[in-house]
Amino acid sequence: MNWAVLGDNFSTSPLVLRGLSSSDSYATVKAKATSLYNAMGSMGVNTVRLPVNASTVGGSWWSSYRGAIDAATDKGWKVILGYWEDQNASGGKITNVSAWNSMWTTVINAYGGNSNVYLEPMNEPHGYSSADWRNLAASWLTTHTGANKSRVLISGTGYSQDLRDLCGDSRFNSTLFSFHTYAFFYSAMTESAWESNINTRLGSCANRAVMTEYGAVMDSGLNYGDANSTDNFVRYMVAVSHVQRNNSMGGVYWPALGGKPGPNGYDPYSMFSMGGSGTALTLTVRNTSGRDRVRYGWGF
Repeated sequence: MNWAVLGDNFSTSPLVLRGLSSSDSYATVKAKATSLYNAMGSMGVNTVRLPVNASTVGGSWWSSYRGAIDAATDKGWKVILGYWEDQNASGGKITNVSAWNSMWTTVINAYGGNSNVYLEPMNEPHGYSSADWRNLAASWLTTHTGANKSRVLISGTGYSQDLRDLCGDSRFNSTLFSFHTYAFFYSAMTESAWESNINTRLGSCANRAVMTEYGAVMDSGLNYGDANSTDNFVRYMVAVSHVQRNNSMGGVYWPALGGKPGPNGYDPYSMFSMGGSGTALTLTVRNTSGRDRVRYGWGF
């Protein structure tokens, strides 16, 4: 599951995830995160993807924010730390490479030796040509020798939506890849056309890809268990789950909490609504058929 800021993670400010407060201490963040992870775990979650940026890592919030990372690794979960655009990036490009690298040095010094922590140098590098992005990602690997390549996820080109050029680039032979797919990226399709679209863009490296973002509307009562549905969201989610299951591919749903709020004040793609108080936070699934479709993709 992705755990995000309400309003999305593209921010110049410290990233305060949905359910947290900027005044929370490390202990409070860790306790809240533990409550949420325990609730997520009931549907089989074992990985959380968390955003980082320079304001988060370079400021006072970092010491508290680490509670969200540590709560997951203490459970034996995997954590993906992905960089979102901030004051050092714009339009899908890094504008201050030195500051970006400095942020990553801090993260790697803290977590590079933790076998449960995975690093994603940049989320959705859509401002670059394929060649320019691959050169920058290769440079990141050369700069950050403390990062274990087997736990680095290099994003696909565009909005992380195409891995074909990366599959054939020998500089990434030891890495994993981060792949995104959403229904709004493309026109409506049949389920078989969705599967073909996804498989084509995964190229020859589906065995090293993690679908770090995918999602669909979870608050409108759609039946994601209907394989014969004519609804595009349902067809898309059925296809996603088939591709994941057929490739034994990890999938990180967007989002568990947070994201872009709709008219009801929450992201309609969010899997859960949040309740409880203090550090005793609870989660309620918005759409049980959507939950079950996600679980099917995970192999359940």
